[in-house]
Amino acid sequence: MPLSTDQRERYSRQTELQGWGAEGQERLLESSVFVAGVGGLGCAAATYLAVAGVGEVVVCDGDVVERSNLNRQFLYTRDDLTRHKAPIAAAQLRRLNPDITVTPVIAEINRSTAQGLIEGADLVLDCLDNPETRITLNRAAIAASIPMVYAAVAEYTGYLSFLNPPATPCLECFVDGTRPAVHPPVPGCTVGVLGSLEAMEALKFLTGTGETLAGRLLVVEGAVPSFDVIEIERDPDCPACRGL
Repeated sequence: MPLSTDQRERYSRQTELQGWGAEGQERLLESSVFVAGVGGLGCAAATYLAVAGVGEVVVCDGDVVERSNLNRQFLYTRDDLTRHKAPIAAAQLRRLNPDITVTPVIAEINRSTAQGLIEGADLVLDCLDNPETRITLNRAAIAASIPMVYAAVAEYTGYLSFLNPPATPCLECFVDGTRPAVHPPVPGCTVGVLGSLEAMEALKFLTGTGETLAGRLLVVEGAVPSFDVIEIERDPDCPACRGL
């Protein structure tokens, strides 16, 4: 559908980007993104996807809001404690942009649910904090041939990549999923930066502008600070993507 007058004004600052234009915005409004986890990374990523005009944002999380979330998960307040995150996040995102559809899903991502949860998405955003669940999501995305944006954080450090095997490595080519799930110390600024960068990767891919981190890993060291890009390659013995 052509952009309305209201939409042309609303999105005018981004449609001025080279290669984006009205056509890129229309593609964005027709896109669907699955956001796995609406914690620190997911709050930032989903917010920027919503205000940019991604047509459908699916926010999936099985957790409830805890007091320790409030230093970095800005879609929630003290009034939301013990309530499920996904519906609260969805309501906030709809307020920010009534143009789009925001679908909340209260579910745990596991081997039996992952494939069905991401079905129909054009892109998956890994905003999780559990290594085992990341691996499950990675394998579901591979099976469905859906690209995935990966981000992870700990303290002032963050990692980011765009995954689309067989054109790129998959997550298991360079991340060990056997490590136990932990809750590393992290300030809100770290997840804010990496969540925003996840949204940037998504918007570039969906509009066909810029260059994604395909085949590369961005390492953000906030304490130093430094930004480094490392080339990554497919592992021929990877249990997830070998044979593609």
